[in-house]
Amino acid sequence: MKILIQNGRVIDPASGLDRTCDLAVAAGRIIGVGKVPADFAPQRTIDASGCLVLPGLVDLAARLREPGHEHEGMLESEMAAAVAGGVTSLVCPPDTDPVLDEPGLVEMLKFRAEKLHQARLFPLGALTRGLAGEVLTEMAELTESGCVGFGQAEVPLVSTQVLQRSLQYAATFGYTVWLRPQELYLGKGVAASGALATRLGLSGIPVAAETIALHTIFELLKTTGGRVHLCRISSAAGVELVRRAKLDGLQVTCDISINSLHLTENDIGFFDSRARLSPPLRQQRDRDALSAALLDGTVDALVSDHNPVDEDAKTLPFAQAEPGATGLELLLSLALKWSRDSAVPLARALAIVTHEPARVLGGALGTLQASIGQLVEGGVGDICIVDPQDAWTVQANALRSQGKHTPFSGYEVPGRVRCTLVGGQVAFERT
Repeated sequence: MKILIQNGRVIDPASGLDRTCDLAVAAGRIIGVGKVPADFAPQRTIDASGCLVLPGLVDLAARLREPGHEHEGMLESEMAAAVAGGVTSLVCPPDTDPVLDEPGLVEMLKFRAEKLHQARLFPLGALTRGLAGEVLTEMAELTESGCVGFGQAEVPLVSTQVLQRSLQYAATFGYTVWLRPQELYLGKGVAASGALATRLGLSGIPVAAETIALHTIFELLKTTGGRVHLCRISSAAGVELVRRAKLDGLQVTCDISINSLHLTENDIGFFDSRARLSPPLRQQRDRDALSAALLDGTVDALVSDHNPVDEDAKTLPFAQAEPGATGLELLLSLALKWSRDSAVPLARALAIVTHEPARVLGGALGTLQASIGQLVEGGVGDICIVDPQDAWTVQANALRSQGKHTPFSGYEVPGRVRCTLVGGQVAFERT
């Protein structure tokens, strides 16, 4: 379909483009940015006056809950939530049921997602069979089936030897290992260690649970030469270690969640289970350090950490409630809120949810999709049109995700998505 988007403020953080111009799409590709071909005859024209025209968002952490947890989320509902939030590409972890440790399971998931014609799905394969931390999976076969990397999701890898071997093997073939740094035995609490957790009588997770795991990963990287993406760093000490690792030349990238960027342990309030998250919300100094690291490039991407949880699993005492919150529909608005509240340049706030996470994926995207997260001629037609002046209040029942629980419920946030295109086709349009 030929689509002409007119009069919008076109922003492409990857190239530095930021001006009011037209954008033409045909056959799933962008064929004109600013300069529309003279013979272009659009089948549809979208007036984007007063709106931002952006690359489709890339989210590196979104659980879709299928297969195995359909009572908490299904591909249909979560993909609909993604495009409603302007997210056109997303990475899902391997902790489904069954675990994504066999090529057939990955192919089935991708096939189901492609049939929906909504967001692009990039699965992570399991690093070890069944996520048991003992035997490495067949990474080459999983890559051929569509995996963009390998991880353990929220399951800590206890054996340092297995971790070393996985990094050696992945480095040999150029694969990326995705790890959530948390030491198993220190990470069994439900809230960040500190005065608040003590006062509420909640078992704590110290910062050391993160930093010990990071030290181990970095020491192994020095000898294996592998490439690691660190998922959801949560502490000031953690980002400082990442900063040093990057200065030392280690192949490391990392992300933080919208929850850690905007909230602190105080948002637990009176045992609000919507704030029962993993990693746990930490202190104000940690949040400030994460914001600074996101601004200076130490942190590469902002993620939704979308993890829909059903009603029964959340309406329990705080310590017993299942950790997780919905976030796909909030990622863009919370990035814009960070830009507004912290006086961060708009281009940087958009970069961390578009081309920077796409850069983390790198060669795993393949040549045809190397333009994901950008607005370039010849690139894929993944586009988000958002009205930055249209503030809206987060209301759980209005979310398209099957999971209705979010600690941002009741927040007023800027930026409402008007239209989302995936592969040059309208995947979402607000009526």
